[in-house]
Amino acid sequence: MLPPILQNLRIPVIASPMFIVSGPDLVIAQCKAGIVGSFPALNAREKDGEPSLLDAWLTRIEEELDRHNQANPDHPAAPFAVNQIVHRSNARLERDIEICHRHKVPIWITSLGARVEVNQAAHDCGGIALHDVINNVFAKKAVEKGADGLIAVAAGAGGHAGPQSPFALIQEIRDWFDGPLLLSGSIATGRAVLAAQVMGADLAYIGSPFIATTEANAQDDYKQMIVDSTAGDIVTSSLFTGVSGNYLAPSIRKAGLDPDALEGADASAMNFGEGSAKPKAWSTIWGAGQGIGAVHAVEPAATRIDRLATEYHAAKGAVSRL
Repeated sequence: MLPPILQNLRIPVIASPMFIVSGPDLVIAQCKAGIVGSFPALNAREKDGEPSLLDAWLTRIEEELDRHNQANPDHPAAPFAVNQIVHRSNARLERDIEICHRHKVPIWITSLGARVEVNQAAHDCGGIALHDVINNVFAKKAVEKGADGLIAVAAGAGGHAGPQSPFALIQEIRDWFDGPLLLSGSIATGRAVLAAQVMGADLAYIGSPFIATTEANAQDDYKQMIVDSTAGDIVTSSLFTGVSGNYLAPSIRKAGLDPDALEGADASAMNFGEGSAKPKAWSTIWGAGQGIGAVHAVEPAATRIDRLATEYHAAKGAVSRL
C-alpha cells in the first residue's frame, strides 16, 4: 500500500524535478492541479552572503498551497517534493538537508547516490524518501540504505536516463520490492500513466512535457523546441555531464556541434560544487525525453494536467470494457 502522502492524488503522477526548469511557479501550479510538484534544491541558487533562496522558495510554496487549501477544502493541493543531488561534489547538501528538515518537506527525492543520513533526515521530519535508479542493483542498494520508494528511470527518460526497457526494469524490481514504485521514461499522456500502473508501477514520473508550460523556468526557444520535436530528435550522450543523458539534437546543432558526431569530443566532468551556480559551456544544450512527440503547444501546467486526467480516466474506461 502507498504511504498516505501519495494517496488521493487526482491522478497517480509525480512531476519530476528538472534542472533550472522547475521552480516555485511550476511546483505550485502542479500541486494545485492535483499532482505532486517537485524541484531540485540546487535550482535555488544564491550568491555568497545572500539569504537562503531555498528557504524563501519553501516558505512561498507552503504559504501559497496553504491559502489554496483554505479556499478549496474539497479540492486540496497535492503535496510537494524536493530533490537532493547526493553527489560528492554537492557542497550544499548538508545545508540544504537542514533547511528541508526545518520546513518538514513531505517528500524527498534523492539522485546520484544513496545516503543513509538523507533518508534519516526525511524520516525524522515526518517525510518519505524516494530514490531514482537505473537498474536493479542500484534499487537494492537504495532500499538497504533506507529509501521508502524507488523511481525506475528507464530508457527514453529526459536528463540522466537509464538504458533499460521499462518492462525489464519494473519487472526485476517488482520481483522483490513491494513498496512505492514510480516509472520514468517517455510518459506524456494519460494512457501512458495507466500503462505504467499495469506494468507494476504505482505512479508515473513525468518531466519533459512540463518544460513546455507557461510556468516553467525555461527559455521560450527551449519550450518551442519541445513542441516542435519528436522522439527522433533526442540524442543520447555522456559528453555534457559525464553521465549518459538524453538531449534535443536541435539545441546541440545551435551550440555548433554535430549531434551525430559527439563521440570523441571533450567530455565535461559532472560537478555540483560551488561553481555549479555559474553558467556552463553547455547551458544552451537542452535535455528532454522521448515522449515529447505528444506535446503540441506551450500551455499552462493546469491545462496539461487536465488533459492527462481526462486521458487517464478514458483509458481506464476503455480497459474495463476489454
